[in-house]
Amino acid sequence: MLKLSSLKPAHGAKNKCKRVGRGIAAGQGKTCGRGTKGQKARENVPSWFEGGQTPLYKRVPKLRGVSKKAMPREPFRRNYAFVNLKQLNQFPQNTEITPQFLLEEGIIDEIGDGLRILGDGELTKPLIVKAHYFSKSAKSKIEAAGGKVEVIR
Repeated sequence: MLKLSSLKPAHGAKNKCKRVGRGIAAGQGKTCGRGTKGQKARENVPSWFEGGQTPLYKRVPKLRGVSKKAMPREPFRRNYAFVNLKQLNQFPQNTEITPQFLLEEGIIDEIGDGLRILGDGELTKPLIVKAHYFSKSAKSKIEAAGGKVEVIR
């Protein structure tokens, strides 16, 4: 039966720490495995220190350009205005919806790099929607309701 008092670590999982500087008979006396002389024998030097040589983190080439791995991304990021279909349901039938119209109505605060229409919610009336980008679901729902989709370039 398994009891808390009978639990032991796996064989070889626990090692005794090496006792250095305890005499020559111990095998790690005098210089304690640090070699003789030099900066690393005398002081506490970080393990990544390479003795004044250009360190590895500076020798490795950096990723450049526009990609998810390269930095910084912020100067290349696009800021779109997002609108869901459920927000467009409040307008009457056959209304022409443009980015400027949504700005005047207060649905979006700013147009930025363009307007993106997303397919969250249902559309119950036909509308004429002009935007810079449509998701596939938004496009199909607008056309299914009898509306028109126009991509602005």
